Amino acid sequence: MLHNPNHLYIFDTTLRDGEQVPGSQLTTPEKIIIGEALQALGVDIIEAGFPISSPGDFQSVVELSKVVREPIICALTRANKGDIDCAAEALKYAKRPRIHTGIGASDMHIKYKFNSTREAILERAAEAVKYAKQFVEDVEFYAEDAGRADNVYLAQMIEAVIAAGATVVNIPDTNGYCLPEQYGAKIRFLKENVKNIDQAIISVHCHNDLGLATANSLSGIQNGARQVECTINGIGERAGNTSLEEVVMALKTHYQTLGFQTNINTKQLYPLSTMVSRMMRMPVQANKAIVGRNAFAHSSGIHQDGVLKHRENYEIINPEDVGIDQSEIILTARSGRHALKHHLERLGYTIDRIDLDQTYQRFLALADEKKEIKDDDLLRLMGDEAETNFKNGVTISSLQVITGDQSDPQAIIKLNYKGTEREATASGNGPVSATIKAIESIIGSHNEIKEFNIHSIHGGSDDVSKVDMRVIHDNQSYMGYGFSTDIVRASANAYLDALNKFV
Repeated sequence: MLHNPNHLYIFDTTLRDGEQVPGSQLTTPEKIIIGEALQALGVDIIEAGFPISSPGDFQSVVELSKVVREPIICALTRANKGDIDCAAEALKYAKRPRIHTGIGASDMHIKYKFNSTREAILERAAEAVKYAKQFVEDVEFYAEDAGRADNVYLAQMIEAVIAAGATVVNIPDTNGYCLPEQYGAKIRFLKENVKNIDQAIISVHCHNDLGLATANSLSGIQNGARQVECTINGIGERAGNTSLEEVVMALKTHYQTLGFQTNINTKQLYPLSTMVSRMMRMPVQANKAIVGRNAFAHSSGIHQDGVLKHRENYEIINPEDVGIDQSEIILTARSGRHALKHHLERLGYTIDRIDLDQTYQRFLALADEKKEIKDDDLLRLMGDEAETNFKNGVTISSLQVITGDQSDPQAIIKLNYKGTEREATASGNGPVSATIKAIESIIGSHNEIKEFNIHSIHGGSDDVSKVDMRVIHDNQSYMGYGFSTDIVRASANAYLDALNKFV
């Protein structure tokens, strides 16, 4: 693993440390699905579980070892022979097995957790590594609570376990205690004071109790660590672990400064985040960096205008790089004309045909009533008063439809068209057909309707229905949208909406 000093190894512990979150336990088949996705993502090591903890965890490590073949498969143990025996048995099918063993390094843990002494703990650490080395070549040692450990004693422990055969030494900030400068200095101290440190990779494993897990991990990397232990969405004990997606995108964004590469296919980050959130029943907070719902959403008018003019004004990451199709411009009362224009154009409206100032004022009145304006709200806004939205817009003054068994349906319609009110009557094979024919007799042209869809907005007979249709005019396609509690009126509104885009 020491061949490339500029490669940073990604050690994913979603299936072990991440799964310790209450209510987020996974079945073995679910772990395999996530494990295969992690393999496709490009992680170097997957910590598959803690085999001695339960028969289910043991079986998950066994089955993952059989299926996931590219990454190293790692199993956690405490520093005792029973745990290590169990892990070795669980890893027997792994193509590239690793045993991850360790013990507490801080005086707090030595005294209150183990009721022991520094000397005895040092001996137990080295013995655990020697014993694990009998089963696998690749042994990682964790010095639990290293973030609060005395640096000189920690250096002695790391030197002893490397001499015993450890290939990776994990320096966890188990309680999320350190500040970035402190944690980076601890890694640097080990680099400078452990004689055999060049024989092992230093790994960082940081928790987020103070919200500093990602910052601490990056500081550790800058000071000599070459493996980072993390989880998808930053899930884990208490406030969570270092977020894989945050570290990876920080390294990518600052590659010119940091110079480290990973094997991660970043376009898989958002789909995998969504999968893990769903399967582990752990919602991702909306403002979560990289994968949160609002990570690439803009609602401030100033920001929206800047993004629409040039994305990098307010985005340092291209959303496509993490598997998100595009940024989202959220329409609210704080949105400006540029954002409204963007959404209207996206919905097929030609801005030159619209009275944007009038439409914007009506938009603001609606936005003050609602927290967020959706596409259907905009479409209704554009269809309700076409004469105020469209320049020279065509609108319905009245519509009457007669249907029955004795004759074909008949529609009588009055339109405001080219500054005058005009009336027409037409028959058709249904009430909608009759209405469209009556409109066409007034405007003097026939346009083919290619698609016609009716949707209930909320459901129930009293709710508003939406009609959308695709109208062909001069070999070009125009989408029209209409809303009404009456389906015939909604259809007429949809036809006129399309019509106003080209008449």
